Amino acid sequence: MNTLQAGFARVNVTPMMGIGITGYYKPRFVKGVRDELELSALALTCGQTRLVLLSMDHCGIHTPEADPIRAYVAEKTGLPVEAVYLHATHTHTGPCLVRDSADPLEREYYELVLRRAADAACYALADCKPARMGYGVGSAPNIAFIRRFRMKDGSVKTNPGVNNPDIVAPIGEVDERVNVLRFDREGADSLVLVNFGDHPDTIGGELVSADWPGFLRRRLEKSLDNVRCIFFNGAQGDVNHVNVHPTAGDFNDMFVDFDDVSRGYGHARHMGNVVAGAVLQVFDKVTYLDVDTLKVLQKTIQISSNMPSPEQLPEARRIEELHQAGRDCDIPYEGMMLTTVVAEAERMLKLADGPEHFDMKLSGIAIGPIAMIGIPGEPFTGIGRALKQAPGWTLVLPTCLTNGSDGYFPMQDAYDEGGYEARSSPFKAGVAERIISEGTKLLAELQR
Repeated sequence: MNTLQAGFARVNVTPMMGIGITGYYKPRFVKGVRDELELSALALTCGQTRLVLLSMDHCGIHTPEADPIRAYVAEKTGLPVEAVYLHATHTHTGPCLVRDSADPLEREYYELVLRRAADAACYALADCKPARMGYGVGSAPNIAFIRRFRMKDGSVKTNPGVNNPDIVAPIGEVDERVNVLRFDREGADSLVLVNFGDHPDTIGGELVSADWPGFLRRRLEKSLDNVRCIFFNGAQGDVNHVNVHPTAGDFNDMFVDFDDVSRGYGHARHMGNVVAGAVLQVFDKVTYLDVDTLKVLQKTIQISSNMPSPEQLPEARRIEELHQAGRDCDIPYEGMMLTTVVAEAERMLKLADGPEHFDMKLSGIAIGPIAMIGIPGEPFTGIGRALKQAPGWTLVLPTCLTNGSDGYFPMQDAYDEGGYEARSSPFKAGVAERIISEGTKLLAELQR
């Protein structure tokens, strides 16, 4: 028997002028708004079980900021903290979100987000109506690309540049599947949850934008009558929008940015349209399921820290000092390699005195035979593929940057080969494989 109910709400979280923008290793400050940032909420109830899924246009809400938001939402809604699923879409044109920042703008913005998140959750729970759920899987071709490449000299580089003649081949396989959950409600808008993994770093600059996830939501809500959309990014740690060998019109509306990454606002629109098209492929032909159970589960696992050796610290300090002094020109790298060595130096200095281990939260939700698993950082596609194969589920939706933003989770071979993600990650090699193992166990526990 189907006893599912679903509700929806959306609030505006566009920041104030002048606040810092997160996402790069260079200072940026908001100078205007291309499009609004939003926080969407999907509430689900089944019997006595209630939960709320929140998706916010932000690069990544770090655990010290995410935990108080979840606790505040739980307090205002009467939900257990585990039933608050807080996700960041990963736009790189959004503001810094620091609870105890020295910057009064950042403190003010954090308080705004805290209250808006609780508002959205309360509105969505109040909006709950009987619903039936359907699922489908579409495809979004040629907008997501592996960003790690083997080069002719044997090295591995992240984002080596468009038409770089030294590229041999990408390392890995893109997952173009777009997971779709459709909730048809009695006497109210239908709701659609979209899950697809790719970096929303398509625009750059100092104007606020939700990037392609914002275009996705707007396109679907214009294309489908009486439908509201919420988006959850998937396993995207080694994937972005850059086609290094563009042909025909592939490079329309794009330019090469400071870090050798091609970007463009028009390309963000294109990506949103393509993912929306994948949803439209399956929207009318979803497979409907009766849902009479909702379950939530959170578990904490321990991950080893990627601490530097004492011999690495002098060079790390030198690079960090040059970078902070605005003397990147004196660091003998450019483009993405410059970003890589700066990020690596920052990681080493942060972990010079430990800790040796980190606690990490994995979060699971079961909506009948459909599972969502939240990972508090940026997992490689190999993690997403493995978790989607967890036995016993009709569909598994892995979501990145959920209930925390702790860093990159590269596969073992990325540590062996090098590249930006592994060199900057605060976690020791083996982190991806441990997430797969523990995540699969969590999914099995949800079935009991």
